[in-house]
Amino acid sequence: MAWFAREFIAVPESRKNQLIYKWPDVTIRRYSRAIVNADELALFVRSGQVLATLGPGRHRIDAVELPVLGALLDGVSGGNLYRAELYFVAGREVTGLRFGGRLADVRDPVSEQVVTLRAFGEFALAVRDPAVLITALTGTADLTDPAAVTSWAGDLLLKSMKVAVARGVSGGAWPVLGLSERLGPIEAAVLRETNLALYEYGLRIPRMGNFDITLAPEDSERLKRLAKDITYIRLAGDFQRYAAGELALGAGQGLAHGGGGEGGLLGAALGLAALQQPRAAPASGPVCGGCGAASQVGARFCAACGERLAAAPRHCPSCGTDTAPGARFCAACGAGLTG
Repeated sequence: MAWFAREFIAVPESRKNQLIYKWPDVTIRRYSRAIVNADELALFVRSGQVLATLGPGRHRIDAVELPVLGALLDGVSGGNLYRAELYFVAGREVTGLRFGGRLADVRDPVSEQVVTLRAFGEFALAVRDPAVLITALTGTADLTDPAAVTSWAGDLLLKSMKVAVARGVSGGAWPVLGLSERLGPIEAAVLRETNLALYEYGLRIPRMGNFDITLAPEDSERLKRLAKDITYIRLAGDFQRYAAGELALGAGQGLAHGGGGEGGLLGAALGLAALQQPRAAPASGPVCGGCGAASQVGARFCAACGERLAAAPRHCPSCGTDTAPGARFCAACGAGLTG
């Protein structure tokens, strides 16, 4: 029976970076040699149940040496084959796994604007309990696909991040425009949320790698403009002063470009609001009898045509009637005029 010992079962070199490797054959020759590396465990599974576990080392597949394999003997083959699924599970962390996508639409409590958040980054995945992992994920994920478990864990991580970030933003703990400065607390909250969900699957995410949470570009620009406007209003002291400044700096450009560009629509709107405010009429002097131009108070000659300006009419001290320049008596009541 020496020829039975010529079969070796191990994880191929090209698959050593996987979290789970399933041996492709469900019939295993008796006396085969299973090689389990120092950072691995091998599990024999039948009908969704783990019946035997092999630790690191070289093992001869034989019920005499491993009595637990007796239940796996195939009677049709005369006891020369074991019928079972064999899984190799890594005991190390698998790093550099990527995740990313749209998180959620959240309301910024500062500006009351609804914005879209996105997250991208890396994470590490490790097995907490190999037996729980195999039995829990059988039928849930394709364990023969190297990326099935890691992509499934990445989707769960993104879902947990959505919950944690939405809770932190809506609660006021994490400002939308300052999320990149809160990555430490965000990572702790996301890992706590994710590992609670992964526990029943025998997995855990020990850490996250480089990751970031960003706004959609149009939302980022909109919030930055609003933040600028709020700051300028505070510096100006009130909205009317800020509106007048926007009119002088940006309203004309905004209207000329159809409301485009930074400060376009906002500058135009504020400028129109400032224009609609009532303005005090400027004080004016006598009107020139030659050209009709208004002159400054106290002027003796017209600044437009040089015509001598008539003296302003006087008022009768007795009845208040306007009197002609040079008159000595009031034409209405006859009272004498002085001066």
